[in-house]
Amino acid sequence: MENHGRGPDPRPEGGGQTPPDARPPGPLPYEGVWRFTAPAVDASVPQARHAVRDLLARQGVPVSADLVHGLLLIVSELVTNAVRHAALLSPMLAVEIAVGAEWVRVSVEDNHPYRPTALEADHGQTGGRGLLLVREVTREAGGVCDVEHTASGGKVIWAALPLKPAELI
Repeated sequence: MENHGRGPDPRPEGGGQTPPDARPPGPLPYEGVWRFTAPAVDASVPQARHAVRDLLARQGVPVSADLVHGLLLIVSELVTNAVRHAALLSPMLAVEIAVGAEWVRVSVEDNHPYRPTALEADHGQTGGRGLLLVREVTREAGGVCDVEHTASGGKVIWAALPLKPAELI
């Protein structure tokens, strides 16, 4: 799998470093990177959410219920944005889940060149707050999020959230 310049580690640079002697040698059983594609249609939103939830459970990722809820909300918002705003130029989207010893990173990639920005939406509007919500959920979890251009001219929007051992279920 190509990593599109994101590096081998799902954690942001410099964040949550574990001393080398504190970890067992080699990856933990739940560590890895999974990627799937879906058409940019409304039905892909719940399918992506279910796929991420099922993957986390199947791999035995030590995530709290709150963290799962936040990750699924982020996936829903990012896939919804790709469906609503990028489908015309990008009929397919990709969802990637990268799990490290201390971070879970979800990203959604499409081939639309427009780089979205979080807008302050009018309180009377029923939409338009997706990226604000992603940013806030990520911040509250102690994570980071960003938008990057891809080599193919599209974009990838990602959020990396820390695994917090004290909150495991």
